[in-house]
Parts: sequence; structure tokens; C-alpha cells
Amino acid sequence: MQERAFTALLRILDGEQQIIQRTDQKAFTMLSILGVFMVFFIVHFTKMQMDTFIFLLILIYFPAAMGALYFLMRVIVPRVKETSSLSRPSNDDKNINPTFFGGISQFQTPEEYGDYLKKISKDEDQLYKMFASQVFTLGSINNRKNQNVRKAMFFMVAALSSELLIIMNLAYKRAYSYLSEDTVYYVVGIFIFTVLIIFLFRMNLFQTKK
Repeated sequence: MQERAFTALLRILDGEQQIIQRTDQKAFTMLSILGVFMVFFIVHFTKMQMDTFIFLLILIYFPAAMGALYFLMRVIVPRVKETSSLSRPSNDDKNINPTFFGGISQFQTPEEYGDYLKKISKDEDQLYKMFASQVFTLGSINNRKNQNVRKAMFFMVAALSSELLIIMNLAYKRAYSYLSEDTVYYVVGIFIFTVLIIFLFRMNLFQTKK
């Protein structure tokens, strides 16, 4: 029974570590996309013909972009609680978790770390609690990371939407004199159709039932 419990615990630990990696990769991807759009916006900012509509979109864009950057950095940048004492651990100290870098860094030499690990490995209950504590910590980290990813996604969508509306507005102003009335209707119709398709996919209306 003890061996099964350890096996299940190690599988959960591995799964939580993989979730952390995937969440960090997602955050890096979002940060790269946001960075490309921000560079494009900054380069063409001076070329914009300012009016009330553009100004309102800019007021939305900058706070939204900063909000997305803030929450993405909260996902990427690691936060480790500082221990109350960074002194050299004693052999009787059971509060040190040697399964992650925060605990490992408290040891002065590899030999000291090895002796401590060998000692606690003889106590199966303590060893199980140590890994359970690590799983719980990783679960809490994953929860915070995913909350920040969701918040970053909200701000990122707001920022990119406002930027795309600015681009569409500028493109319309430049092409207005070359467009006929029918062409404008076609463009509006295509835009509405695209939004409708996205909405239908979001509602899973095109998924086939098994």
C-alpha cells in the first residue's frame, strides 16, 4: 500500500511539473505575440491621424497592454518565499524540503545534502509527507499561474482588439476615397460573418456528436 501511495504521489508530482512548464511556455508565447504588436503600434504611432475614436482606443490600448505585461511577468518570474533563517541546517531540522532548489540551496556542500537526504529517506512517513508537501506547493503555484494567465489573456484581448480597430480605422480612412458604397457593405458583411463563425465555433455548434 505504501509503495502504491508513493507511485501515485510521484505521478502527481510529475504531472504538476509538466503543467508548470506548459503554463510558462504559454506565457512566453503570449508575451512574444504581445511584443510584436506593441512594436508595430509604437513604430506607427506617430503616423496616426488623431481623432476622438482613435484617442479613446489608445486610452484602452495602453492600460490593457500594461496589464497583460504585468500578469504575464507574474507567471514567468518565479517567486520563492524566503525562509526565516538561511543558516546552516542541523541534523535535527525537519522543516527543510530537499526536493526543490529553495531547500537544496540551504546546504553548504554536496556531502551535507547527501547525508541529510540519506537520513530522511529512512523514515518513510517523513519522506511521504515531504513529497506530499512538494505536490501541494506545486499545485498552489499552478493555481496562481493559471489565474494570472487568464487575467493576462483578458487584458491581451482588449489590447489587441483596440489595436486592430485602430488599424482598421486608419485603413478605412486611407481607402475611403477609392471604395464604392457596395464595397463598404461587402467589407462590413465579411466582418459580421467572421464574428458569427467565431461565435458558433465558441459555442461548439459545429462539433459532431458521437
